[in-house]
Amino acid sequence: SFIVGNKSCHGLTANVIRAQSIQCRNLKIKARSGNRAMLASDTLQTFGKTKQSGCVPEHEPRKAINCNKNLPRLCIFTCELFDGVQTCVYIWFLFQAYVSDYNIFLKPNATAAEAIQVTHNGKKNEILNGIPDWVYEEEVFAANGALWWSSTGKYLAYAEFNDTEVQKVEFSWFGAEQYPQTVALPYPKSLLPVSALCESPVTLHCLYPCSDHILCSVTWVTDERVAVQWLSRKQNYALTQIYDYDGRGWIEKQYMPMPLFFTEDNLSFYKIMSDAKGYKHIHYIKDGKATPITSGKWEVISIKKLTKDAIFFVSNEHKGIPIERNLYKVLIGNTTSPTECLTCERYRDRCLYNSAYFSVNASYYRMECYGPGLPLYTVMDNKGSEVAVLEDNKDLEVILSEFQMPTIQHGTLKVAGYNFWYEMMLPPNFKKNKKYPLLIDVYGGPCSQSVEFRFKLNWGTYLASSLGIIVASFDGRGSGYQGDEILHSIYRRLGTFEVEDQIAAVRKFIDMGFIDKDRIAIWGWSYGGYVASMALGAGSGLFKCGIAGAPVSKWEYYDAVYTERYMGKPSDNSEFYQNSSVTSRAENFKSVDYLLVHGTADDNVHFQQAAQISKALVDKQVDFEAMWYTDNSHTFRGSSFHHIYIHMSHFLKKCLINPK
Repeated sequence: SFIVGNKSCHGLTANVIRAQSIQCRNLKIKARSGNRAMLASDTLQTFGKTKQSGCVPEHEPRKAINCNKNLPRLCIFTCELFDGVQTCVYIWFLFQAYVSDYNIFLKPNATAAEAIQVTHNGKKNEILNGIPDWVYEEEVFAANGALWWSSTGKYLAYAEFNDTEVQKVEFSWFGAEQYPQTVALPYPKSLLPVSALCESPVTLHCLYPCSDHILCSVTWVTDERVAVQWLSRKQNYALTQIYDYDGRGWIEKQYMPMPLFFTEDNLSFYKIMSDAKGYKHIHYIKDGKATPITSGKWEVISIKKLTKDAIFFVSNEHKGIPIERNLYKVLIGNTTSPTECLTCERYRDRCLYNSAYFSVNASYYRMECYGPGLPLYTVMDNKGSEVAVLEDNKDLEVILSEFQMPTIQHGTLKVAGYNFWYEMMLPPNFKKNKKYPLLIDVYGGPCSQSVEFRFKLNWGTYLASSLGIIVASFDGRGSGYQGDEILHSIYRRLGTFEVEDQIAAVRKFIDMGFIDKDRIAIWGWSYGGYVASMALGAGSGLFKCGIAGAPVSKWEYYDAVYTERYMGKPSDNSEFYQNSSVTSRAENFKSVDYLLVHGTADDNVHFQQAAQISKALVDKQVDFEAMWYTDNSHTFRGSSFHHIYIHMSHFLKKCLINPK
């Protein structure tokens, strides 16, 4: 999965450093933080009115302005060592870069005794070089590195993050000592004030009008050309700045939309963007003009490989089923050809959810089948012939044959005028004339997809096969890969349609005739915990009980990058901020059994969120259950992982299997 700050500005500095003398030439360009997280290869998902190519801000000449010292900077080094020989022009790993104590070091090779220290200002929770701060790691890069080698290793780009003026969240780490420690973490929340500017002005390249933007990715086109990708704070447009190296410095060339795959001219490129009908498709971008390469009421998920003759990509085109994934090929050149599916007829019952990984010259690719049958990995040549089987999971097949496994059922429900997909895990020996308890397993976040043709072996498998509980998931409004109309429907109104559609789906499930309407539960983690809580607090009368793991209670408490991406700022969307809180629904929890779960050291959805829900429920005299996991983060591991699922299973047994 791939797709996300401080409200303070974020700037970017390009430096050219010769390792021989460790001299730095500064060329600064400006940016500010925004609210979108993605990798260079991600599909751009924007909410609200999206500005297409040609609608990005006009070019501004370089000028002197004040530098905000809270901004991430992008620095570029040339790797020339001592005698002037460019020792790192061969392959990237011959010249190593690493981060220690928040500073970057370079070594000419793996066996070199000494390293060259490139940065000297790194400091925990203040200045971070080459590694992102919390919000960029979680919401933007989805990785713990912010270093980018050029194609031959001649240059290294890195990001510098300055969190000196970012407010910190604090929580206790209890450990085993006599006194607990206090952990402080820079964590920007929505509508924080813009930090003060530097005292002295510096010369900058202004990438766009001075407003809040976020650094999304850095793409090396060639050794002498780098593309820096930005999104606006509202995430309703993207822009890319291309810089060329002229031997003296990095020269700003022109504005462009966000690139993905550059062609041989190193200037035009292919990218995925919404077409005129609101579906994500491949477009060819040249001279500011976007020409669609694919089209239809389906979506391109990702581009896997670009050659001079063809684009290989993954989409859900086949039969218009959004929960499928197949590998396609489209020829390019003077004219484009119809798409050719490379996986649609291979292992049809087993492989409906596919991806691929290509060799450098696209002569071969690894076909990755993720389900609905057992996962299968094979090597294919570019003519579509199978060369080798890497893993067929025969051993797993033998093991599972000894167990009674649930049956997976997929289908659609008509909700809010749309045909949305659902998935059910039906207990072994399922009978339609029997009544079963139902558990809704929900996530429901923007652009998410819980219903997929993937092989699954999880907690739901246990509940269905051992306890006879039907476990169902449903993707309603706000879910992804079905067009922008559905995707954008919850923009600036989280906690509304995605919650209402889960409730509507439950009513549809009851109408199927085999659901016991008096034994229905809902559960989710993170955003799913939020949706589960909002559904339980809606007062629908449908749910007997529910579980919320690490839920958001109020969006004002969550990080600014994610929150403002979907909700805007509280100042211009106050009504929906107020209506989207779990705490405002506390009174309605008197009619349900509620289990609230959270880790005390959660650096993502802070324990503050669960504490506020607990406080609101106590204020309304609501009886509920809670389980706090000491020193656990957002993702549970080890003994806590086992304990939580045993505890939740006991809770569901009391609610659904042996109700009072």
